[in-house]
Amino acid sequence: MKILMMTNTYAPMVGGIEQSIHSFTAEFERLGHEVFIVAPVCAGMPLDEVGVIRLRAIQKFNKSDFSIALPMSNLLPELMKTFAPDIIHCHHPFWMGDIAVRLSSEYHIPLIFTYHTMFEQHMHYLPVQNEATKRFILDLFTGYANMVTQVIVPSESVRVILKERGVTTPIEVVPTGVDLKKFAKGDWKSIRERFGIPQKAVIIGYIGRLAIEKNLEFLARSVAQYLKKNVKAHFLVGGNGPLKEMIEKIFEEQGARDRLHLVGVLKGQDLVDCYHAMDIFAFASLSETQGIVLVEAMAAGVPVVAMDAPGVREVVKNGYNGRLVFVDNKNNFTAALSWCLKRSSQEIEQMKINAKATTKEFAIDLCAAKMIKVYKNVSRHEHAWSESKITAWVSLSDKLKSEWGMFKNMMHAGGAAMDPESSEVPVIRKTEGKFLDLPRLLSLREWSAR
Repeated sequence: MKILMMTNTYAPMVGGIEQSIHSFTAEFERLGHEVFIVAPVCAGMPLDEVGVIRLRAIQKFNKSDFSIALPMSNLLPELMKTFAPDIIHCHHPFWMGDIAVRLSSEYHIPLIFTYHTMFEQHMHYLPVQNEATKRFILDLFTGYANMVTQVIVPSESVRVILKERGVTTPIEVVPTGVDLKKFAKGDWKSIRERFGIPQKAVIIGYIGRLAIEKNLEFLARSVAQYLKKNVKAHFLVGGNGPLKEMIEKIFEEQGARDRLHLVGVLKGQDLVDCYHAMDIFAFASLSETQGIVLVEAMAAGVPVVAMDAPGVREVVKNGYNGRLVFVDNKNNFTAALSWCLKRSSQEIEQMKINAKATTKEFAIDLCAAKMIKVYKNVSRHEHAWSESKITAWVSLSDKLKSEWGMFKNMMHAGGAAMDPESSEVPVIRKTEGKFLDLPRLLSLREWSAR
């Protein structure tokens, strides 16, 4: 099959959406399918990527790390003609989601939408933050989901939530798969030596973006409280984000700064080794649809302590491969950490075995095969756009635009916000002679002149 992925965020950003697209794409291509990814130009993007089209974009929108793609009139139609996708798979309802709707409607191609994010937990990224905006956003996402051909969710609990919100489009549960073999073996000693952690220390770990939606203030205070009780415990944190200084301040206040290890973004074997260095993985996010890091940690044999939340409870089984915390209270979270770490060596080993066993249903080959099955099912049926669906979508979009003025702000800021350095960044890479007969290096300035 020929699959067109469309996303507002991609490399070098590191997160669940980016990992999902990367993992599925790699497995699809291994199985012989063809994939193209459409994403915005962004600072630090890889210059050697193939099979990726980069669109002009407003950089660092609303002072965030995100880039917002601007509509293009010629590049995408040329892609649709030369690549001729069987499926359009969009990963966001905004911006790139609008472009996906237009392409799907014009070329009569099924549109798949994966609901990756509990958007109501991400209001802090929006220029207008109030209950009315939140309500409009949820209505907008429901409207978008009801317009596409098929909705994908990574977990059953999210499927239930969308049904309750009024989504009537067919919903299929397809978790983001993980390469289990990749995480099976790691060098835990090297990580401890590298970051100055005693070999016999107890390590509580966290991997992920250091951002508000991850509930990191709660997590940091809970772990810091545990470290005050256990002087042999350390906190190993992988990832970057705006809350780094806040985490440092909390551990400084609690007198445990010397046992906090902020190691930045780790990739490849370094990431695997980091998981293997942990005795327990701590996770407090309430905004996940799956929590890929939970599967990665368990694939490395690390039990998990996490808040009970959608997307988490499908992975963490209380008392089996870790502990779920059902009340948002740091004393409860600290007690759960203590419970796991005080188990006998035999009980801890059994939790590790159980953790690895849990991950079998999240193997990338199984998840990719299930996704391909969904693609084939929807592609068998003639795809036709309903005028009523389009009208409803336009109405919702216009209502939201008038409420918070986002698009007015975007257009006003467009010229100034465009990263001047991006004017010479290539927007497309030819994929080893496949699909597109376009120049290998096509700058934004050259493209804008076409």
